[in-house]
Amino acid sequence: MRTILEAQGLRKQYRSFTALDSLDLAIPEGSIYGLLGPNGAGKTTFLRMVNQIFEPDAGRLIFDGENMTAAHARRIGYLPEERGLYKKMKVGEQAIYLAQLKGMPAAEAKTKLKEWFVRWELQSWWDKKVEELSKGQAQKIQFITTVLHEPKVLIFDEPFSGFDPVNAALIRDEMMRLHQAGATILLSTHRMESVEELCTHIALLNHGKKVLDGRVQAIRDAHRSNEYKLVFRGDAPAAFVLPEGVHAQPIQRDARSGHQAVHFQANAPMAGALMQVLANQCEPISFEEVLPSMNDIFIQSVQS
Repeated sequence: MRTILEAQGLRKQYRSFTALDSLDLAIPEGSIYGLLGPNGAGKTTFLRMVNQIFEPDAGRLIFDGENMTAAHARRIGYLPEERGLYKKMKVGEQAIYLAQLKGMPAAEAKTKLKEWFVRWELQSWWDKKVEELSKGQAQKIQFITTVLHEPKVLIFDEPFSGFDPVNAALIRDEMMRLHQAGATILLSTHRMESVEELCTHIALLNHGKKVLDGRVQAIRDAHRSNEYKLVFRGDAPAAFVLPEGVHAQPIQRDARSGHQAVHFQANAPMAGALMQVLANQCEPISFEEVLPSMNDIFIQSVQS
């Protein structure tokens, strides 16, 4: 895949604290790229560099094949974790102002904003002051102003923070629509379920360094542990008769379904044969390989 945003040897130091330490990243065009890491890992510093808020002490950023400058910032939409709207301004007035900062003519911005407000049923908010909105309502407005100018790259820093499940789903669906329309999305979040659901690629940072990166599925495959799960109906046998080299954990009741469940350790070539052996000893419902979750990989990688 073609790279849309690349970091080469980025370094940033704050007195004795190293926020980024020779960071190399290559973000593929058209990807949903998850930027992960514990607090203090360097994620926010990197995002602020991309938005030309901070300059690196060393290294460089390349945007769409060119050394990045302030001019490229207009081709980026940035929703920071710390939301920032002017509380005394009216919603519509402020949204038009923010769109103009990204180079949109006021008339075009107003037309597109009206379309968004109608689609999200926000028409009654246009003449309200921001201070009259709830936190979630204000975040909706900021999301719209982030994407309104149809940037090539969208950066979302904890975009689901403060949203109830219904509005979080609205934002998620809108992100997917923008991605399908051609936007590259850089997503920084602590919600591992969002990473597994949305991201095509990830990078994990820790102490300013890159710990791992790549396609989500490839990373999960690389951390597989040859674990399989069988769910079955009825009573459990006194003991499963297993092929040599296969080990079973104690049988448990599956909390979601109420059925019996048991986990096995077996080499991949044995999986098919194992299923056939088990089918003769119980009434199987499902048999699947258990891949590590992104949360498990995150914890393992940070603690190692």
